Amino acid sequence: MDRRGSHKGYVRAKNNQAEFEARERPIELEQVAYNREGQYNAALDSMEDGTNEALVNGNNDEACVQTKIPKLTGAKKRLYDHNSTTFFDDGVRKIDFVLVWDELIPSNVSELSDSKREVFESNLEKEGLQIEYVDTPGVSLHFVKLHAPDEVLRRYAEILKLRMPMKKIEQDVINCVGSTSMEFLLKIPGMLQFHNATNEIVHEVKSRFDSILDYFRPDPNLFPVKAQRFSAVYSRDKEYLFNVEDEDFFTSSIRSRIVDFILKRKRFKEDTEDEFAFGIERLLTEGVYSAAYPLHDGSDHVDGNLRSLLRTEWTALNKLHRYQPLDYVKDYFGVKIALYFAWLGFYTHTLLFASVVGFFCFLFSFLSLPSNIPSNDICSGRFNVVMCPICDYSGDNSCDYWYIFETCLHSRAAYLFDNGTTVFFAVFMSFWAVLFLEMWKRYSAEITHRWDLTGFDHQEEHPRPQYLARLTHVKAKRVNVVTQTLEPRVPFWRIKFPAALLSISLILLLVSMAMATVMGVILYRMSLLASLSIHNDQNITANAMLITTATAAFINLCCILLFNRFYEKIALWLTEQELPRTQSEFEDSLTLKMYLLQFVNHYASIFYIAFFKGKFIGYPGDYNRFFGYRQEECGTGGCLVELCIQLAIIMVGKQAMNTCMEMVLPMVFKWFNSLRVRTGMGKQPKESQAYKAQWAKDYQLVAWGSEALFAEYLEMVLQYGFVTIFVAAFPLAPLFALLNNVLEMRLDARKILTLHRRPVAQRVKDIGVWYTILDCLGKLSVATNGLIIAFTSDFIPRLIYTLKYSPDHSLNGYVNYTLAYFSTTDFNHAQQVSNVSAAVDICRYRDLREPPWLPSNPQEPNPNKYALSADFWYILAARLTFVLVFQNVVALVTMVIRWIIPDVPRKLSERIRQEAYFTNEIIIKQEMIRARGSVRGAQAARGDSTARLLRPRSYVEPQNVSPSPYDDGVLFKRSKSSCPRISTSKSIEAV
Repeated sequence: MDRRGSHKGYVRAKNNQAEFEARERPIELEQVAYNREGQYNAALDSMEDGTNEALVNGNNDEACVQTKIPKLTGAKKRLYDHNSTTFFDDGVRKIDFVLVWDELIPSNVSELSDSKREVFESNLEKEGLQIEYVDTPGVSLHFVKLHAPDEVLRRYAEILKLRMPMKKIEQDVINCVGSTSMEFLLKIPGMLQFHNATNEIVHEVKSRFDSILDYFRPDPNLFPVKAQRFSAVYSRDKEYLFNVEDEDFFTSSIRSRIVDFILKRKRFKEDTEDEFAFGIERLLTEGVYSAAYPLHDGSDHVDGNLRSLLRTEWTALNKLHRYQPLDYVKDYFGVKIALYFAWLGFYTHTLLFASVVGFFCFLFSFLSLPSNIPSNDICSGRFNVVMCPICDYSGDNSCDYWYIFETCLHSRAAYLFDNGTTVFFAVFMSFWAVLFLEMWKRYSAEITHRWDLTGFDHQEEHPRPQYLARLTHVKAKRVNVVTQTLEPRVPFWRIKFPAALLSISLILLLVSMAMATVMGVILYRMSLLASLSIHNDQNITANAMLITTATAAFINLCCILLFNRFYEKIALWLTEQELPRTQSEFEDSLTLKMYLLQFVNHYASIFYIAFFKGKFIGYPGDYNRFFGYRQEECGTGGCLVELCIQLAIIMVGKQAMNTCMEMVLPMVFKWFNSLRVRTGMGKQPKESQAYKAQWAKDYQLVAWGSEALFAEYLEMVLQYGFVTIFVAAFPLAPLFALLNNVLEMRLDARKILTLHRRPVAQRVKDIGVWYTILDCLGKLSVATNGLIIAFTSDFIPRLIYTLKYSPDHSLNGYVNYTLAYFSTTDFNHAQQVSNVSAAVDICRYRDLREPPWLPSNPQEPNPNKYALSADFWYILAARLTFVLVFQNVVALVTMVIRWIIPDVPRKLSERIRQEAYFTNEIIIKQEMIRARGSVRGAQAARGDSTARLLRPRSYVEPQNVSPSPYDDGVLFKRSKSSCPRISTSKSIEAV
C-alpha cells in the first residue's frame, strides 16, 4: 500500500510538471519561430514601402504576446469533436501511444518493476516524448499516455527517411520563377489533381463498362478519390518544401510508428551490464507493463471517424460486391496491412476466372457421367468378375473374394475428377498461375508508386535493436553501403555458421517428424481397410476404401493443426539465433522456415497418394510389404478419387477451422480483457470517464502482435498451393478458395478493426519473400499436374486403349483390359482363403501383367506368368512422353507470357521518371526563390537600394495587388510584395 501511495504522488507530480510545460512551451516556440521568420518579412516590407519598421528595429514585443494555445484544425479537430479522450487533458496534444500496468498483476507492482518503469519513462522524456498519467482513485489500472511533439516527429521523420507530401505549388511562386518556369510547371502531370485510382486492376481502360464498374467501386461520396501529390524524403534542412505547419502533416499512423520506434530502443536500467535491458517488448514480456498500443480513432459504432466508416463500408458482409477502399485502409493501418488486403483482394478477384472454368469442367463431367462406358459396365453388372482379396490373412477372419460391381460408387466418383477436362483444366491453371503473378507485379507497381514506396529499399531500414544488442561486444565494424553508417559485422564462424547449422539440423528433424506422422496415417489406413474388408455388412465392405480415406484425412488434418503451433515456436527461436539485421530480413527468414515446415506438414500425405500409393504393391502371391503389411492399393478407378477426398478434407476443413478460430479466439480474449478491466476499475460506475475513455476501451481489445500478419499470409499461400499444385485432381478447389476468401477478406478486416488494438503502421515495399514462394509454387504446379495426369489418372491408358486396342475406338472393354489374371492355386498356404462361399480358380487384380497361361494356348502354362506385360512398358513410355511434352509446352508459353507482359506498365515507368525529374526541378526552383529572397532580405536590412534588381527578368511590377486567396497554411504566400514571403499569421502548434 505504501508503494502504491508513493507512486500516486509521483504520478500527480509528473502530471503537474507536464501541464506547466504544456503552458510554457507554446510561448517559447512561437517567439523563436517569429524571430526566425520576422526578419525576412520585415526586410521585404521595408524594402518595398517602408512598413513594419518596428520589426526591423527589433520592436516585436507586440507580435509575441500570443500566449494562447492554438485551436485545433483539420483532422485533429474532427477527431477531438468525435472523442476528446484521444487527447491529453489540455485538449490539444494527441495521444500517440498508451502504456498500461495493473496493480492486480503481481509482476506489475514489484519494486523492480517500479524501478524499470521510472527509468524507462524518464528516458522517454529525455528523448522528447511528453507523458501524462491517469490517476483515478480506486482504480488498479494505470494508463500512461504518450505524445510526440512536432520537434520529435520532425527529427525521427528524417532519421527514418519518411517520404512526405510536398507543398502545393501556388500561382505566385510560378510568377516569381518566371514565364518559362510557369510553362514548365503547368506541364507537370496531375499537379492540380493527380488522379490514380487504386480500386481496379486495369484502371487505364475507360469504356462502356465504367458504369457497371461503378457499382463495384467504393462509394465516392464516402471515400473520395485521393489526389496524389509529389513527395520527397523529409529533411529538416529543406522544411520549406513541406507544409509542416499543417496539423494533418503527420498522420496518426506516422505518429504511432515514430513513437513505437522510440519505445523499442530506450533502456529501462541504469547499468549497462544487461545488453538487452531495452525496449517495450521486453518490458511486456517481463510483466512490467500489461500492454502498449496506439489508440483507435474513436468508437467503431459511432459515426464521425474513419474507423466507423471502415466498419460499415469495408467490413460489412453486405458490401461484399464492393472493392476495398485501399487508400483509406493505408491511412488508418499503414502500408504493410493495406498491402496484404490489396494482395488478398487481387488474388480473390483472379480466382473468379479459375472458379468459373473449374465449375464448368466439373459440370461437364457430371452431365456426361451417364455416358461413361467403364462406370456403366461396372454398375450395370454386364461385366462382373471375381476380384482377389485385398488382404491375405488366413483363418476364419480372412478377407474374402469380392465382385467388381461393389465399386460402382467409387468408379462413378472417379470419373467426375478423371476425364478429358482434367488435362484442359491443368493446362489452364498453369497459365493462370503465371498470369496471376505477372498481373500482380503490375498492380503492385501501381500501388507502390501511389503509396510513395518506389524508391524504398530494405537496406534503408534501421537494424533491429535485438541485432545491435547481440553484437555489442563485436569490435569488427563496417560501413553500410546504403545508409553510410557504421554497423557491427556479424562473425561468420562464431555466430552465422553455428546458427545456420542449428537451423538446418532442427528443420530436418521436424521434417522427419512430419513424415513419421504420414507413415502413421498410412499404417492406420492399412489396418482399417483390412478390418472393414472382413466386416459382415456388405455396404461397409463395398465402401471400405472411401471410409478409410475419409477418416485418415480427418486424422491427418488434426495432426496438421496440432503441429502448426509447435512449428511456429521453433521457427521463431531459430530465426532469432540467426541474427537478421532488419525486421524485413527477420520476417523473410522466418517465412522460409515456417513455410518449409508447413509445406511438408500439409502436402506430404497428398504427395504420397498422388505419386506413391498403389505404384509398387507387387501382385497376388508376391506382395511388397511395409512393416509386415501389404502396401495400399488404388481402387478400380485409380487413386485420383482418393487424392480428391484428401485434398477436399484438408483444404476445406483447414480453412473452416482457421476461420472459426480466428474469430472465436479474439472474441474470447476480448471478453477476458473486458473482465479484467471491470475488475481493475473497482467500484467505478460504468458511465464514468474511466470506462468511456478511449484508452480503456482499447485496452479491452486483443493485442495484434508483430507476427499476426504472417499467419494470414501463410494461410493464403498454403491455399494457393492447394489451388495450383494439385488442381488436376480437384477442379473445384478454386471455387472453394473463392468462397472462403470472399468471407476471409471481410472477416479479417472486421477482426483487425473491431477485435484487435490498433497495429503500429509499418512501411514495406512489397509482399516480400511470399512472392518468391508463390513463383516457386507456380513452377512446381506445372510438374505436379503433368505427373498427376500421366501417372495418377487413367487419361493416358484410356487414350492408348482407344487409339490402339479398341476396335471401334471407344472404351468398350476397357475395364477388362486393365485387370490381370491370377490363379488361386499360386497362393501359398498362409495366404489361402478359407471362408470363401464357393471355389474360385481365377481372380482378377488391377495391373498389366502376363496371365498364368499362354495367350495363344490357354492350356499351356506361361513361363513368364505375372511379369509386366509389353502394354505396361508401352503405356509407361507414353506417360513419360506426355510429361515431357506437357512441361515443355507450358514452360514455353509461360516464358512468352512473361516476356510479353512487362513488370511495370510503360506509362507508369514513364510517369515515375517524369516525376523524379520534376521533383528535382521543383526543389531547384524553390532553392532559387529562397536564395533570392535571402539576398534581398539581407540587402534590405543594410539599406541597399539595388535589391529590386534581384527580381527575375520576367517580373512585372504589380498594380493594385489584392490579398492572396491562398490562406491554407502554405509556406509561400503573396502579400504586398510580388515575390513570396514567410507568413506569421498562424500560431505555432502547441506541443
